[in-house]
Amino acid sequence: MFASACSKLLRRLTFPIRGQRTLSLFSSTGSSSWSKVVSDAEKIVGYPTSFMSLRCLLSDELSNVAMHIRKLVGTQHPLLNTARGFVYDSKNNLQMRGLIVLLLSKAAGPSHAADDALGQDMVSGIYPSQRNLAEIVELINTAFLVHRGVVNLKELTVSDGLLKDMEFGNKMAVLSGDFLLANACTGLAQLNNTEVVELISSAIGDVVQGIYYENYSSAEDGLIDGVDVASWKEHIFLTHGALLAKSCEAAMLLAKHDKQAQMLAYLYGKHLSLGHKLNSDLQPFVKGGMGQPVTFSLNAAPVVFHRQLVGKDRWHQQLQQATTLSNQLDYSKLLATVKSEKGVSSALDLCCFHSNKALEAIKAFPSSKARSALENIAFAVTKF
Repeated sequence: MFASACSKLLRRLTFPIRGQRTLSLFSSTGSSSWSKVVSDAEKIVGYPTSFMSLRCLLSDELSNVAMHIRKLVGTQHPLLNTARGFVYDSKNNLQMRGLIVLLLSKAAGPSHAADDALGQDMVSGIYPSQRNLAEIVELINTAFLVHRGVVNLKELTVSDGLLKDMEFGNKMAVLSGDFLLANACTGLAQLNNTEVVELISSAIGDVVQGIYYENYSSAEDGLIDGVDVASWKEHIFLTHGALLAKSCEAAMLLAKHDKQAQMLAYLYGKHLSLGHKLNSDLQPFVKGGMGQPVTFSLNAAPVVFHRQLVGKDRWHQQLQQATTLSNQLDYSKLLATVKSEKGVSSALDLCCFHSNKALEAIKAFPSSKARSALENIAFAVTKF
């Protein structure tokens, strides 16, 4: 039954890429404070977050995949940039989800309901099953990142000269993502906890739903009407919040903590991920371009808030005014327009709201270095 469910998931988790995407939820906040917060937190849980299932990374199968990916050098396929990011990326913390799961596990500590045998296996205050869960979460997230690197070949023509490279890159993205997801499914089964399997499976379903919603909303519709604030919040939770929130809850389940602890962990993961997504969306609007060309999504939080505040008709006028004679959107001009209204301040307020909610949730856990690290991470999402 479990194998059948995994097989169905593997068939569903391949998506064409449309438009510009960020590589990861946990991108740099643009200041050294974020890197320091992460570095300090890694020391508390025992090892850095670049551990994404070392057993998987050292396997012969993935070595063969890596050899084939090298053929993409010199092409513009996004899979190559994604692969580079897993090795080193100074602007992204690609494996923050696992770190959050481990910190919450350590902050919650051992459960009164856990038996003595389970407690004897703890290392640095974390159960082995919780460490395994952290790796599984990273594998799932990485599988999604790789799958989202699939290029929509319908947007290319033979004259582009890249069609064969893109086709090969797509095959590698599908195979690589499926391999990672299959390893995650195997790891989930080995946890021997049906509640955790159901919880993480539902998180995978949430992400699938969110990405399909993203892919099949046409770019033209996004330009003209886009989404309202309520739809934006729902979509962001599905794509960015569900996996972390439910993984945090699952970590409490594995340690046999009560429902209250599970809910608090869920709320921390949910509000942290939403706050960080808002931080990421706000970056172009609160920091100078420093000579770099300005780009941002038209479904970024400040734009969504701005669009709802000014109304549909005025938004259409502003888009027309920001469109050049060559029918290209002048992002610098549109950014100035959005900044002139209250969309940016509304997004900032919501970012602070989610940070405060995450802090409220973690306050119920015993005072410790792990809890302090989680608090520092929640504070960091409000820094720009």
